[in-house]
Amino acid sequence: MIACILAPGFELQVALHDRPRLALRAAALAPLPGTEPLLGPVTAAAEAAGVHAGMRLGEALATCPTLVLVERDAVQVHTEWEQMLVRLEDSGFAVEPVEPGCLYFDTRGVERLYGGVAGALKRALASVGAPWTVCAGAADRRFASLAAAAIARPGQALVVDDERTRDFLAPLPLTLLPLEDDRREDLDRLGVRKIGQLAGLPGSAVAERLGPDGRRAWSLARAEDDTKVTARPPATGIAERLEFPEAVANELTLRRALTVLLDRILARPERGGREIRKVALTARLVGGGSWRRTLTLREPSAERGGLRAALGPKLAELPAPALTLGIELLTLAESEGHQLALVRPEGEELETRLRDGLRQVRASAGAGAVSTVVEVAPWSRIPEQRALLVPRD
Repeated sequence: MIACILAPGFELQVALHDRPRLALRAAALAPLPGTEPLLGPVTAAAEAAGVHAGMRLGEALATCPTLVLVERDAVQVHTEWEQMLVRLEDSGFAVEPVEPGCLYFDTRGVERLYGGVAGALKRALASVGAPWTVCAGAADRRFASLAAAAIARPGQALVVDDERTRDFLAPLPLTLLPLEDDRREDLDRLGVRKIGQLAGLPGSAVAERLGPDGRRAWSLARAEDDTKVTARPPATGIAERLEFPEAVANELTLRRALTVLLDRILARPERGGREIRKVALTARLVGGGSWRRTLTLREPSAERGGLRAALGPKLAELPAPALTLGIELLTLAESEGHQLALVRPEGEELETRLRDGLRQVRASAGAGAVSTVVEVAPWSRIPEQRALLVPRD
């Protein structure tokens, strides 16, 4: 079965970890600097006051004047999330993280170890750790496991049998489906508010009215998704950090600090001479909170000059002076270098470039980002039924 571990509002949980009293008040994650002023996850007290995630900041403050805005801590969120993943992997679970607070794993490899699906979920919840509020769900379908985890109580594991999947999903709200707000509003005007109501509609009518996204949501509602779990590659765990004696906002000083960090991290023996494919820059900000940016290199590299030229412009995006600056190696190339040949076979260079391009896209957008089109019903008049997207190996 496919299991899902869900930590609702994980970013807010991390931000309130050192301030537990705020968890009892009306509080919400502040909008990201430079982005649309929309709130992040909110506490239960804020929901009771009429504030919800995604609400505009001005509307939220007018609704609840006592609302407390909590600064986002991207670095701490990544650190706590990575530690959670490592604890699960140490317990034998091959996890596929989707985003901080949501992950999947296949229970088939650990059911005998922990005495069945329920035992595996119990062990997974114990591995997550006590400070975090998490739920677990398991089903034969990926979306059904997510829905089970979404309605489970904190600390509870809910298992759904394959024969009952359609009946289990039917009374659940449409908010669980990956639909845009305008599509959900269209369905609401039509009187479709439950997953079972959407599943009862003809697929061709859904595809015509809502497009490919609506058709995919319709398939999920009918428990027809067969997406498997793809375990993440082992984490590198290579990182360096530099602390400043006082807050730094000068870009020249930050670039010099970046050069020092690159020298340190390129000299780490754990790298094994492999080139860098994906890297992250982190900073602790003077006003509270943190900053984090990731970069996937066009071609793997271990040259200090090239890495400095690629990462330097990111420093201009810092929203406030930095107290610390750090660098993390997220993905490394498979080999240590490039083997030269006297005569290259025809077409080999193009194939090598395509393979590297696919690896770059996977490192940047995830393992399922690269797909190929396979025709399954070329005679159909509905475009969405003629072909399927299959993950490309």
